[in-house]
Amino acid sequence: MSTSSAERPAYRSEWISAIQAALVLTIGMGFGRFAFTAIYPHMVNEGVLSLRGGSLAASANYAGYLVGALLAVRLRAHKAHWFCQLSILGTALCLAVLALLTSTWTIVAVRGVAGLFSALSMVAASLWLLEHRGHSWGAPLLYAGVGVGIAVSAELLVLAEASGLDSAGMWLMLGIATLMIGLMAAPAFLTGDRGEVAVEGLREMAPSNADTAIVAAWPLVLIYGLAGLGYIVTATYLPTLVKTAFPDLNPAHVWAVFGLGAAPSCYLWHRAHERLGTRHALRLNLIVQACGVALPVVFDSGAGYLLSALLVGSTFMGTVTIAMPAAQHAARQSGVNLLATMTLAYGIGQIIGPLLADGLYALSQTFNSSLLSAAAALVIATFISLRL
Repeated sequence: MSTSSAERPAYRSEWISAIQAALVLTIGMGFGRFAFTAIYPHMVNEGVLSLRGGSLAASANYAGYLVGALLAVRLRAHKAHWFCQLSILGTALCLAVLALLTSTWTIVAVRGVAGLFSALSMVAASLWLLEHRGHSWGAPLLYAGVGVGIAVSAELLVLAEASGLDSAGMWLMLGIATLMIGLMAAPAFLTGDRGEVAVEGLREMAPSNADTAIVAAWPLVLIYGLAGLGYIVTATYLPTLVKTAFPDLNPAHVWAVFGLGAAPSCYLWHRAHERLGTRHALRLNLIVQACGVALPVVFDSGAGYLLSALLVGSTFMGTVTIAMPAAQHAARQSGVNLLATMTLAYGIGQIIGPLLADGLYALSQTFNSSLLSAAAALVIATFISLRL
């Protein structure tokens, strides 16, 4: 794509906007939400949390995500920049406060609040970039921010462990890092500027098939809820599973693989969305994801866990990259804030996942049945996609 000299500043501005929106998700999702997965095994080893306490903290986080999604249902695009700022500050505060806590119930409560800010970050950043600024082409870069956050936070935790920090020191370090990243993103959200000067060539980068074929809203919402249930068992327990099965393998590195798979996958699934359309791209995404979730049950080895991390990591944000722009397009026909409704359904699925895993683990003392149940949810979602 060529741009004239007059278009180059606008072109650069649009890329910067997408990066700044991605940083909101790096903070709210990658750090605020998923860093717990990598610190969780350390908290268990230190006696700060039990396995059950960790499950409660995870479920509280997803319940908070649900509350945040409910609050965001009435959020409109022209006010999204304020909520981007709020999610950045709130997430940084939650991470820092966790450094001071030792009581299970206070940790559970703060993780619930952190989940609320995660949902606000997802809805606000999506509305700000995709709707307020009209940059649907920026969806893959936006959602890649989650994977970048997971990978960066995981490797920061590896560095913290090598430096001798305990879990409290790790939380404080993440809180400080979050503030530093937030300062890079903040300039974009100080005003409600729409970025009126646009480059038409960029507008054409939105997926053509997704834009011309509007999908049915409620099957999409149901699929998205099942996708939330499907990936969350892996996303919550993978490092714990690895540490239990392979004590010599640093689980944070496996978690970094999960994040590294997520970041570039947004571009790959965006291209699949362009070529195949929403329906076919979503089916392919869900099937690959189901295989990744079930893989540790079939191949109980270090390689099996790494491949599972790569497959689930490279598909779960792909689901978001496909489904959220499709929901945004469908919402323009109905006037409903479908992005928040989708986030709400995802939150419900994520609450059910850890509770189901905890119950099944109590019966069998293994996560195999939990992983298979999560994979089954993704298969069901695949069949529902036939109704889109």
